[in-house]
Parts: sequence; structure tokens; C-alpha cells
Amino acid sequence: MAELGSKGVTAGKIASNVQKKLTRAQEKVLQKLGKADETKDEQFEQCVQNFNKQLSEGTRLQKDLRTYLASVKAMHEASKKLTECLQEVYEPDWPGRDDTNKIAENNDLLWTDFHQKLVDQALLTMDTYLGQFPDIKSRIAKRGRKLVDYDSARHHFEALQTAKKKDETKIAKPVSLLEKAAPQWCQGKLQAHLVAQTNLLRNQAEEELVKAQKVFEEMNIDLQEELPSLWNSRVGFYVNTFQSIAGLEENFHKEMSKLNQNLHDVLLGLDKQYSGNAFPIKAQPRKKTKLFARLRKKMSSDSTPAKANKSPSPPPDGSPITSPETKTVNHELEPSTLEAPGASIPKSPSQPTEAAHAGAEAAGSEAAAGAEASKTEGDSGSSSLPAVVVETFPATVNGTVEGGASSERADMPPGFLFKVQAMHDYTATDSDELQLKAGDVVLVIPFENPEEQDEGWLMGVKESDWIQHKELDQCRGVFPENFTERVQ
Repeated sequence: MAELGSKGVTAGKIASNVQKKLTRAQEKVLQKLGKADETKDEQFEQCVQNFNKQLSEGTRLQKDLRTYLASVKAMHEASKKLTECLQEVYEPDWPGRDDTNKIAENNDLLWTDFHQKLVDQALLTMDTYLGQFPDIKSRIAKRGRKLVDYDSARHHFEALQTAKKKDETKIAKPVSLLEKAAPQWCQGKLQAHLVAQTNLLRNQAEEELVKAQKVFEEMNIDLQEELPSLWNSRVGFYVNTFQSIAGLEENFHKEMSKLNQNLHDVLLGLDKQYSGNAFPIKAQPRKKTKLFARLRKKMSSDSTPAKANKSPSPPPDGSPITSPETKTVNHELEPSTLEAPGASIPKSPSQPTEAAHAGAEAAGSEAAAGAEASKTEGDSGSSSLPAVVVETFPATVNGTVEGGASSERADMPPGFLFKVQAMHDYTATDSDELQLKAGDVVLVIPFENPEEQDEGWLMGVKESDWIQHKELDQCRGVFPENFTERVQ
């Protein structure tokens, strides 16, 4: 006890605090059960909700601001290392050596000043702004406890008031054995004692109620004045904070742009002095070279067995077989291309009538030879009939083609994708590559086999070669994509 007394805490005070906690807990239980009414202030509850929201937003802003400052510091370190690397690779005999050292020093000072001003004008202000919330939060919690004490005192006083009315009805007749056994002259004193005791308890309860009400109202009035004012102050704080950050960033980037311009001028002077040693732009290495040579070899190997299978067997009598040949003249087949005897069927109504009769006579004269050849080939189990070639023609109305592509697409090579323009000269290193000069326009087309395409390479034909020759197989080639820029 002596130790507790030395610290200003006595057993009576501890007991009083424990009693208060028990009374508050009992009152809250009664309120939750609905056996006791609870004093509510909707306006104050709204102020508390605004306070909690403001505290949450301020805490988040403080956290994000600290993250931003950490990022600025990290950028400072990265920029410092980059400038140190520039100073190390910059040889002493190169022009502008002293300028680069000065730029690096000013760059470091600019980052340091920017970070420090952010701390002073944003972070410290943020800490000061949030520093007032813990005290107000504890006062709100204390106000809630005092409200429970006020409700408990009010309920206790009301209970005594109700008990007083019951006691007054019982004073007229003695109810206790003591009152019945006491003489007549003593019963009056006992009744007076009971009345005095009841009045004393009621007076004490009333004093506790007044005291609890006074403490609660004092805290309630102060908080109802401070909370709305704190809630309204958030607008000005946010404006000042973000204006400071924006202003500091603007000044920082202005000064940094000047340093970058100075560094650019120094490096430009170095480039002019050593302009003969420009860094060459290289294309990505190719894995699939000699593309067209491999394709031609594959096509030749694929066509050899096909030709062997198509050759007809000689007839038994040794007579030569007249193989039908398809000749195209103005998109019209000659009569020899007909597969079966009979009247020739023109492809379009515009064919001359004489050509139709001539085709019919030629077909009739060759019917016997065709039938004999068909019989011979049928016996041998093979067929030498030529494949039927079906050509489609776009419909024309008044000389114009309907449904056709635009004239620009019609002039492009098959499968045209887009145009690119060479930004640098490129010297071909393989037979299937294009030789480019800066300014050349290339028409990009797809690869016949997508698996043959290397990463960073495109297939195309130079626009000038296509306009002049219209030969895709002879003019097309691959080229590096990073030497060009898309224009269409």
C-alpha cells in the first residue's frame, strides 16, 4: 500500500474505478437488453463518423506521402549512380569534362533540396495535422464513458423516485415486526428515521446525477464545437499540401530540365568532335538464312515425284497421246482444252459464235482419239484427264468492277500489309535480303511460311522495284524492322 500511495494511487481509488467499470458494464447490458433507455445525439454521432473518415483519409495520405518520399530518395540514388558512371567513362581529354562534373554536382544538390523541401512543407505539415487526432479520439471515448455514467445516475435517481412513492403509501401502517412490537410513542421516530434515510439516498443520487450531467455536458459542448471545425479544415489542408507538392515538383523539373539541356549541349559538342566514330545501328542476328534458296530446293523436291506420277503410260499400239494443253488468250480457252466431246460451252456470252462452231467441230474430230485414250487408261487403272481450272470474274456494270478492292490495293503486291520507310542505310549480307537506303519505301508482305520468319525481320519489296517490274519473286526480300518506321 505504501508503494501504491507513493505513486498517487490508493486502494480506495482503485476500488472506485472498479466500481465505475462494473456500473458501466451493467448499464450497457441493460441498454442492449432494452431494459434501460439510452441517451442518443444523432448530430454528434454524425460528427464522430466524419471524424473517423477524416482520420482514415489523413492516415492514408500520410502513408502514400512517405512512399512518395521514399521513391524520390530512390530516384536520387539512381540518378547519382548514373552521373557517377558518366563521370567515370568520360575521359579527361574529352571536351566538356569540367562541365559534366559541375552538372553532376548540381544534379545531386537539386535532388537533395527537392527531397528536403518535400519533408519540410508536406510531411511535417501532415504529421502536425494528424497529431491532433489522438487527443480528440481519446476525448470522444471519454465522452462516451461519461454518457454511460450519466444514464446510470439518471436511472438510479428515477428508481429512488419510484421507491419513494411506494414508501409513502406504506408509512400509514406499520409493516415490520419491529414497528408492531415498538410502543406507540416509538413508532413515530422509526417512521421519521426511514423517511430521513430515503431522503438522504435520494439527495445523494440527485447530486451524482447533477455531477455526471455537468461533466458530460462540458465535454459534449467542447467536442460539438471542435469536431465540425476540424472536419471543415480538411479542405484547406488538402489544398495547401498538394499545392506545395505541385509547386516543388514544377520548380524541380524546371531546374532539372536546364541541367539536362546543358548536358545535352556538352554531349553534342563531343559528338561533333568525334562525328566519324558514330555508333552503328545493327540488325538482330538471323537464324534462318538463305530463305529463298531453301524454298526453291523444297519446291523442286516436292514437284519431282508429282511429275512422275502425272506422266501417262504409253498406249499398246505405240501411237502418241495427245495431251490436252490449256492456253489462255484474253481469259478464253482454245477448243483443244475441252475434256468431253460435244458442243463447246463458252465462258461468257461475249464469245463469238464462230469460235463456238469451230470448237464443236474440233471436239467431234477428237472424240474417237479421246475415247480410245480413255479406254486404254481405264484398263491400266490410271487417269490422265487434266484438272478443270475454274476462273471467276468480277461483275461489271457500265465498265466498272463491283465489289473489287480499291485502286491503291490493286496496285499492291499480293498479301500487302503496310508500308514502312527506311530510316538508316542497310547493306544486305545474304542473297535473300533487301539493300536499303535511307528514305526507301518498302511494301511489307507476309511470309509464305510463318515459321521461316526471324524475330525483328520483315518480308517486303521496295516500292520502286514493284512499280517498275511487278515481279514479286525477283524483287522481294527480308530486312531488319529496327531500320525502318511504319508510315501506313
